[in-house]
Amino acid sequence: MANLVFKPETKTAHYFTEQLSDDVGLDMIWVPSGEFDMGSAEDDSEGYSDERPQHRVTVSGFFMGRYPVTQAQWRAVVAMPQQSQSLDPDPSNFKGDKHPVESVNWYNAVEFCDRLSQHIGRTYRLPSEAEWEYACRAQTLTPFYFGNQLTSDLANFAGSGESETGENREGTTPVDQYPYANGFGLSDMHGNVWEWCLDHWHDSYEGAPTDGSAWLDEEAEEDKSRVFRGGAWDYDPWGCRSAYRVNLNPRGSNNVIGFRVLCVAPRALT
Repeated sequence: MANLVFKPETKTAHYFTEQLSDDVGLDMIWVPSGEFDMGSAEDDSEGYSDERPQHRVTVSGFFMGRYPVTQAQWRAVVAMPQQSQSLDPDPSNFKGDKHPVESVNWYNAVEFCDRLSQHIGRTYRLPSEAEWEYACRAQTLTPFYFGNQLTSDLANFAGSGESETGENREGTTPVDQYPYANGFGLSDMHGNVWEWCLDHWHDSYEGAPTDGSAWLDEEAEEDKSRVFRGGAWDYDPWGCRSAYRVNLNPRGSNNVIGFRVLCVAPRALT
C-alpha cells in the first residue's frame, strides 16, 4: 500500500509497480469491484443519446494504470518481443518521457498489451468501456470526479484564459503535472489524451452488457469503429465528462489519442 494524493484529502490505495526496464516502471492501481450507473440520466441536460439509456453495471475488480501510458513506458515495451505487428518506438507529436504516448491506433495499443502480457506473464489489455467509466467515476455521480466543473488547475483541456475553465495548453502535459487523483487513485482520467477501450462502437446502450465486459460484435469487420474515452487537450470540458464517448476507425490515430492499460486481477482479489 502507498499514500497517493487525492482531492480534498489523502487516502491509501493498493497498487504495485510493474518494472518495464531498469529505470521505467508502470504503477498499477487496484480498482475494487462494485456497481454503478453507466451513462447519462434522461434529465441530464449535458448528456447525449449515445450515453443512454443509463443502466446499472456490475464490475469485477482489476488493476489499472495510474496514468495513461507514457512515452518512456511505450519505448520500454516496444523493445519487448513482437507479437502480431511492429511498433514505432517514437510515434508521439508532443515529446517527453512523462508525456502520454499519442498518435497510436487501437491495434498499436493492443500490440503493446500483448507484448507486455507475454513478457511479464500477467494478462494486460485495454479496459472495456464500462470498466473505464467505472474507474473514472470512482463512485462519484457528478460529470467529473472532481465535481460539477473542470478547471485548468485540475486537468489539461481546451480552456481559455478569458473563461472560468482556464487556459488552453495546446498540447499534452506530463502525466504527473496535476496533483489530484480520483477516489481510486487514478489520475489524468479527464483530458490530456483520449484513451482507447476494447469495445466496438454502438449508437446507444440499448442491449449493452451489464457485467462490465466489452461490447463486441463477433461478426464485425476489422475496421469497425472502436470507442475511446476521457477527453483531450484540444477538447472542451463537456467532452471530458465521465459519461462522454467517441469513436474512430481502429486504424486511425492522431496526436490527441493515447491509452491506459488494465491488468486482470487474480480471482482471489475480485
